[in-house]
Amino acid sequence: MSKIYVFSGLGADRRVFNNIDFGDLDITHVEWIKPEPDEPLVHYAQRIAANRIIPHSALIGLSFGGMLAVEIAKLIPVDQIILIASAKTKNELPRGFLMKCLLKLSTFIPEGKLTSPNAVADWFFGANTASEKQLLRDILKDTDPAFFKWAINEIIHWENETMPAHSIHIHGNKDRIIPIKNVKADYVIEGGGHLMTVNKAAEVEHIIRSVFKNE
Repeated sequence: MSKIYVFSGLGADRRVFNNIDFGDLDITHVEWIKPEPDEPLVHYAQRIAANRIIPHSALIGLSFGGMLAVEIAKLIPVDQIILIASAKTKNELPRGFLMKCLLKLSTFIPEGKLTSPNAVADWFFGANTASEKQLLRDILKDTDPAFFKWAINEIIHWENETMPAHSIHIHGNKDRIIPIKNVKADYVIEGGGHLMTVNKAAEVEHIIRSVFKNE
């Protein structure tokens, strides 16, 4: 059985996977490290891969963590990549209104305000219940604003065009951050939004377990 490295979303931590039971899978949650000044995601991935990832392992990446997983897979051989609510190439990211909003956020809004909890974030992430909204608020509150601003910039300027080998893409048809129309998904979660590891955990868990069961 492969060693599995799990990457959370933009600034988030392993709490977004709390509702998923990985069973006896050999997983390690990879913590985000502090980016260097103006560090490209490609270089950031090199530092993560060099110090934390063994070759011929498997990667699970949520949202921005999926983009990081794609970059790592270009550096070292991996046996499997599972992307959740993420993008495989720059062409799967929305390039219209949302990207313009992100650009304005990263350019004009002070760092300290970027991670402030608000109803707009709840809507974009698909946090509907009180517990989901509280989890999102806790994650945003604990996110380093400087990291958040760096990550937004890297998402906007991500230039990857290489489709990762051995990849499986899980996406929700109600994702408001990366709309389903933008991606070619292998599994579509009905009603799933960007927070579906929390509120559609059973469906996501079933797919993950089935993938590694069939290795």
